[in-house]
Amino acid sequence: MKKIEAIIKPFKLDEVKEALHEVGVSGITVTEAKGFGRQKGHTELYRGAEYVVDFLPKVKLEVVVPDGLAERTVEAIAAAAQTGRIGDGKIFVIPIESALRIRTGERDDDAI
Repeated sequence: MKKIEAIIKPFKLDEVKEALHEVGVSGITVTEAKGFGRQKGHTELYRGAEYVVDFLPKVKLEVVVPDGLAERTVEAIAAAAQTGRIGDGKIFVIPIESALRIRTGERDDDAI
């Protein structure tokens, strides 16, 4: 199993959710996040004063999929989240040792 974490722009969430559904991902966890990468934030003007916005709004998605579905999942997220501009985000793939569905006691692939 693999855990796929993706940091994307918030307005791309619906497109990514649809793409994940199309490849067969059944569950997703979404967290609102703030951060920056190479873009290092930006400056804004408010009531005549300029200030720096260090942390930009992002969305963090987490899905756990069987090994055979991992590459298609990554490709689906990347295609749906891409705008071609700086700050599109990152995708991380992490091995998962074990999973347990609390309600039924199912383990590993059955639990996801």
